[in-house]
Amino acid sequence: MDKVRSADGTPIAYTRVGHGPAVILVDGALSFRKQSINAALATALAGDFTVYTYDRRGRGESGDIPPYTTEREIEDLAALVAETGGPVRLYGTSSGAALALAAADAGVPVEKLALYEPPFIVDDTRPAIPADYERTLDELVAADRRAAAVRYFMRTGVGLPAVVVAMMRFMPAWSTLTSVAHTLPYDVAFVAPYEKGVPYPESSWAAVKTPTLVMDGGRSRPWIRNAARALAGLLPGAEHRTLDGQTHIVKAEALAPVLTEFFR
Repeated sequence: MDKVRSADGTPIAYTRVGHGPAVILVDGALSFRKQSINAALATALAGDFTVYTYDRRGRGESGDIPPYTTEREIEDLAALVAETGGPVRLYGTSSGAALALAAADAGVPVEKLALYEPPFIVDDTRPAIPADYERTLDELVAADRRAAAVRYFMRTGVGLPAVVVAMMRFMPAWSTLTSVAHTLPYDVAFVAPYEKGVPYPESSWAAVKTPTLVMDGGRSRPWIRNAARALAGLLPGAEHRTLDGQTHIVKAEALAPVLTEFFR
């Protein structure tokens, strides 16, 4: 494990494995290096690439200097890109895909961009987030009601059934999820503007010109698959691909060959 300093001085912890061109993997909500589906993916890609995984600010072994802004998270990623010598191949999953997309749009040097199921809502195949969604989540976090914040995020943001969310508190990982609940507003800041149930504004991510692959899982819910297809149609020259049999929790063995082909 090493650390790099972001522009505001926040230490960002990262791990590097493998040899070859640099690839950075960006986690989604409630994930960090020791609790991430990207850990297996890093191992799977390490034979062809130098793979960087990192703890987003406020998680794991990274710091968190307030106040939070999305620009600071982009600066965190930019600092890691600079550490690799950049430009990089960048992959993000879920809200991490939204962060990766925003970073590319902000001018972080990205050679190729791969996104898996950014959780945008662009049609009426599921309810849009309520108008007070961000405020309610902020209030729960400010009151240190961590379990309630995770439940609210899972029900209202992710759209999981109530019975599924109720059972989650009996899972071994529940304490890990609640330990980073204070970072949920960070993820929501990147996705909430595109969870209104309406098409993307045509000007969205207009600066992204890099080759981009947008993916979804064949067993994922229609709303998130529709958002992925629409995003691929919006970005110039972007490619869309569905991974058969996959859900939002994509398996490394299904994803790694696709990323290897695209990133080469």
